[in-house]
Amino acid sequence: MIARRLTRTALLVLAATVVVFAATEALPGDAASIREAGRASPEQVAQAREQLGLDQPVVVRYLRWLGGLLQGDLGSSLSSGRPVSDLLGQRLPATASLVGIALGTTVLLTVAGLIVTQLRRGRGGMLAAGLAAVPQAVYAAALGALLSATLGWLPAVSLLPPGGNPWQEPQTLVLPALTLALPSAAYACTLLRGVLTDALRRPHVVDAYRRGLPPILVLLRHVLPFLVVPALQVLALTAGWLAAGTALVETIYGFPGLGGLLVSAVAVRDVPVVQGAALVPVATVLLGMLLADLAAAAVHRTGRPAAVRPARTAESTP
Repeated sequence: MIARRLTRTALLVLAATVVVFAATEALPGDAASIREAGRASPEQVAQAREQLGLDQPVVVRYLRWLGGLLQGDLGSSLSSGRPVSDLLGQRLPATASLVGIALGTTVLLTVAGLIVTQLRRGRGGMLAAGLAAVPQAVYAAALGALLSATLGWLPAVSLLPPGGNPWQEPQTLVLPALTLALPSAAYACTLLRGVLTDALRRPHVVDAYRRGLPPILVLLRHVLPFLVVPALQVLALTAGWLAAGTALVETIYGFPGLGGLLVSAVAVRDVPVVQGAALVPVATVLLGMLLADLAAAAVHRTGRPAAVRPARTAESTP
């Protein structure tokens, strides 16, 4: 079972590399033509493409890139000549901090949203779906206008240099984290609301409430076991969405993470940097889903938890 999941994940990673490489190949122009635009003859542009290895067939360049990935080599930047791993390593801590805070905030907001929805007897589902559909740019504009321009609590943009430690200026994390977390929490509530409603309608849960057990005990012993696996799967997907969503958010707030690096690399067609930065959210999603699948398999191997067995009623007690 585990071997099958690992094999599937490996195949998905391989497919992801094909998609990422094909997407970068679809970008108009290349690093040589953009670098030499308006300043060089066609012969000089062709020479630059040859020096950068861009004159090779697509299949050859993909296999060469894939071979480097298997050896842990992401290649070198076409613009600066620096190893891509160094560029990613410089900015990865900032993005990881942002995604970690956004993920924690998403979990708290999701739990609160599910509780409020159940207290309102299921009402609020349409509101959550509507909030999930709002673009991140709208959240960024609204939060910036309220918390920065109007109240003056937070800086409108980050002034950290690339490679800077965001924990030295933690206030720079708040607006980007909220911009990422709010739509993610709304979408997570939309996905988990039906699972929670089904769990609360199960006969043994209804029976537990009728027998007067404390609600918190019913939730922990009888409802939570049904939510573990779907919650882990949603958490894994959310982590990937947050990692992928940093490109726009970091650009809006000038946050020095992988998203800003990706946007600047796309502008100059620095393909190795684009490919390396794009693989980070893909790897996050696939690793998260693998861990969620392994956790689900572990839960299923333990069988139905004792807390899930239908409670014995007074009439059935000998």
